[in-house]
Amino acid sequence: MSASLRPVGGDPRALLRALAPWVAEGGEPLVVRTSGSTGEPKDVVLSHAAVLASARATQERLGGPGRWLLALPTAGVAGLQVLVRSLLAGSDPVVLDEHPDLTAALDVLAAGGGRTYASLVPTQLHRLDREGRLGLLARLDALLVGGAGIDPGLLERARAAGVPVVRTYGMSETCGGCVYDGVPLDGVRVRVDEGGQVLVAGPTLFSGYGEVPFTGEWFATADLGTLGPDGVLGITGRVDDVVVSGGVNVALPVVERTLRQVAGVGDAAVVGADDAEWGSRVVAFVVPSDAVCLDGLGLDAVRDELEGLGLDRRWAPRQLELVDTLPLLPGGKVDRLSLRTRASQDL
Repeated sequence: MSASLRPVGGDPRALLRALAPWVAEGGEPLVVRTSGSTGEPKDVVLSHAAVLASARATQERLGGPGRWLLALPTAGVAGLQVLVRSLLAGSDPVVLDEHPDLTAALDVLAAGGGRTYASLVPTQLHRLDREGRLGLLARLDALLVGGAGIDPGLLERARAAGVPVVRTYGMSETCGGCVYDGVPLDGVRVRVDEGGQVLVAGPTLFSGYGEVPFTGEWFATADLGTLGPDGVLGITGRVDDVVVSGGVNVALPVVERTLRQVAGVGDAAVVGADDAEWGSRVVAFVVPSDAVCLDGLGLDAVRDELEGLGLDRRWAPRQLELVDTLPLLPGGKVDRLSLRTRASQDL
């Protein structure tokens, strides 16, 4: 299963030029790397048919072709798809890095006329929120936010600011987002197995990993989710996001979401680490909202606050690390593998 084009970091204009004949005429599959946020990165092989099925379904779901802001690395599938969608729309993407700031980039985007779109990861949205600049994105016709779960409070603040957020769910193996606001794109099918794992089928699925082909109909995502009576998909976490600590099953995303509600917490990530006594130890990495908050962010105080917010105390972190920033992968996701390694070393 050879591949002739591997998106890499660097000049997105060069990749755009290389992609133009591929989008128009087809060719050998593309290869992108998974982010490796929870394990070793993999080479994911994407066919021309799958990539274009995804791009066209997105265009249809959002209301037609438009001009895109490129604010993500093109080595990942989300940034790659911004380029592909731009080529399908016959429009030139606005590259954020080519402009002094977001305001200037959005001005250029709007000047082209027509519909305007962007794709971000939650970390980027969180930083705009912290800077009080969420309202800048209200000028867009749609803002795709994916790559990780978005905090409900952040989503509420963004929509209150007029930002047309579309929550996306997908991965490299599905050519990027394949479920928008819980509803699969046209042609995409989703089901949840008896263990609660989300499975995906349809025309946007990958061809395999490296030289190993994918031959099944349904791709097991390792994500946990639920399907409502209306068929809307909700993601509750990862299969490996549930750890057993002291004989209790702890859902790490729930702990993380609750932790972000604690006064003085600017940002947070929660991981599980091997522990001789507990089996798995829940470890919280917290970025204080400001220096004044440091004194109030002791482990016992945080555990008390979490219990007051309704979290089962048995789920509360048993280790707290205060950090200046959370480590990020190039695509903007939190590097949880790095945090797990650090949690094990810090004892």
